[in-house]
Amino acid sequence: MMMRARTAAVVVTSLLLVSFGLLYRDVLVKLVHDWLHDDNYSHGILIVPIALYFAWERRERLFAAPARPSFLGLILIIGSVLVLMAGTLGAELFLARVSILGIVVGSVLFILGWEHLRILFLPIAFLLLMIPIPAIIFNQIAFPLQLLASRFGEATLRALSIPVLREGNVITLASTQLEVAEACSGIRSLISLLTLGIVYGYFVSPSVAVRTVLALATIPVAILANGMRVAGTGIAANYYGPAAAEGFFHTFSGWLVFVVSFAMLFLIHRLIVRWTPPAALPAPPLKVKGAA
Repeated sequence: MMMRARTAAVVVTSLLLVSFGLLYRDVLVKLVHDWLHDDNYSHGILIVPIALYFAWERRERLFAAPARPSFLGLILIIGSVLVLMAGTLGAELFLARVSILGIVVGSVLFILGWEHLRILFLPIAFLLLMIPIPAIIFNQIAFPLQLLASRFGEATLRALSIPVLREGNVITLASTQLEVAEACSGIRSLISLLTLGIVYGYFVSPSVAVRTVLALATIPVAILANGMRVAGTGIAANYYGPAAAEGFFHTFSGWLVFVVSFAMLFLIHRLIVRWTPPAALPAPPLKVKGAA
């Protein structure tokens, strides 16, 4: 009986995989293209392998959990296909891509049930990071980040007695002008650092609370680090000329900021470990007189 159930699960899974490949071929090709050519989402190519690793680590719990298929999963699959059709007809890539997660969730429910879905929650939720943010939301986030970085740079330069004038996201120095463009808003490092923070928290702590704090901490860390980058670019441009704000220095500063951001994340984790009282150790067993 169990063998028949497993065979049926393999057949259904195979059919779903083939159907998925046929339905999402164009969507997946465009998604991979964005990962390879859009610097804002270059981390996306790592998301699926990491999510698969998270799922692989849960294999024993998955095998031990009883399979209780739910027809709600089939309804979710049909709904996701409809969302795919709407996204395709309306040329809305985000809808088409998000429907991938609906298919994954629905398939797990339809084949295995709620217990397996609960076990796979993190790997499936992690897949959200592979999907580029819609342009309308991206722009709403990027511009405020540009202003924050500009204000931080201006404040730092003034603190160092460097003459500076800021108009929006444009910083004017005595020798040049610096524009904090969308590429320098920090949203790229914010998304990448958020991904890194989730993975880092997963490996360094079993506590959901600590993992959540580390993931949320990536937001202010990324904003602060990018502000430091803008300030550093302004200082270099003031003392060494406009060329210091371009070329190698500009590229190198981006990598340096990411390294500094990770160092700050590591420091936050060490502070959490230091300030969090260790779990009470179990009391040693009582020795009975006369016992060997």
